[in-house]
Amino acid sequence: MGKIAVTERVTGHTELIGLIGYPIRHSMSPTMHNEAFKKLGLDYVYVAFEVDNDTLEDTVKGMRAMKVRGFNVTMPNKRKIVQYLDKLSDASALTGSVNTVVNDNGVLTGYITDGIGCMRALADKGVDVKGKKFTIMGTGGAGTAIIVQAALDGAKELSIFNRNDSFIEEAKQTVKKVNEQTNCKATLYMLEDQDKLRAEIASSDILINATCVGMKPLEGQSLITDPTMLHPGLIVHDCVYSPRETKLLSIAKDAGCITMNGLGMMLYQGAAAFKLWTGKDMPTDYIKDILF
Repeated sequence: MGKIAVTERVTGHTELIGLIGYPIRHSMSPTMHNEAFKKLGLDYVYVAFEVDNDTLEDTVKGMRAMKVRGFNVTMPNKRKIVQYLDKLSDASALTGSVNTVVNDNGVLTGYITDGIGCMRALADKGVDVKGKKFTIMGTGGAGTAIIVQAALDGAKELSIFNRNDSFIEEAKQTVKKVNEQTNCKATLYMLEDQDKLRAEIASSDILINATCVGMKPLEGQSLITDPTMLHPGLIVHDCVYSPRETKLLSIAKDAGCITMNGLGMMLYQGAAAFKLWTGKDMPTDYIKDILF
C-alpha cells in the first residue's frame, strides 16, 4: 500500500478531524479515515494526538477554539471527557462514555459507537447475538458500550468481569440499568475470581476482551492464561487489533475457538463516527481491502 498523497489534497479549506488518546501511535484510524476521505473526495484530514487525562481539558478547549469538526476519543479519556462536553447522545449518557465528538459551531456533542462496531463485527462473521450468552472482561468505555449494545440487540445473558478498581462502581450501575431497562440478565463478578470466570466461560457462546491487556505496552499478556478455561466453538473476540493476533487469540486458536481481533470493531465504530462528521457512508468494503 502506497502512502497517501496528503499534500495533493490538503487546502486552506481542509477541515481537521483528530484522535486523542495515550498510547496512540499504533492506531490504524488515521489510515482508515484518510483513505475514506480520499476515496470520496472529501476535504478532511485525520490526525492522531497523544493526549492523556492530564492534558485532556486543554486539548478539548483547543479543539473547540480551532473549530475542529470532530474527533475520536480512546483510552484513557473515554469517561473523563464527558465533563468537558456540552451534550451527550442517549447511548453516551447511558454508558457514561464517549468515543466520538462532533463540533457543531462550538457545541461539542459526545457519542459512543464502540458497541455498534462490535455487534456489526460479530454479524460480519455470521454471529447472531440474539439469545446468546456473553462473558465480557472489562467495563471501561469500550466494555460498557459493548455491554449495553449486546443487551439492546437481544443477548440473553451477560457475565461481566472487572477488577476491583475505579470502574467497579460504574460497572454496578451499568449492570443495574441493563437489568432494569432490557430483557437481558446481567451479572457482575470480580475478575480476580478465576474459578467463577472459568464457570461462566464454560456456559458462554461468546467471550470478549474489552480491556487493553494484549495491546502495547501490555503486548504478550492475556487475562486468560489457561487454555482449559476455553472450549471448542467458543467465539473469542479481542477488541485489541494491534497486534492482530494477541496472546489471548493465540491461546483461543489452540483451544479450538473461533477467533476475532478488533479490526472489524474498529472499522465499524469508525464508520459510524465518519457518518456523524461527514453525513456520508464510509466505503467499508474499500477500507477492508486496505486494513485486512
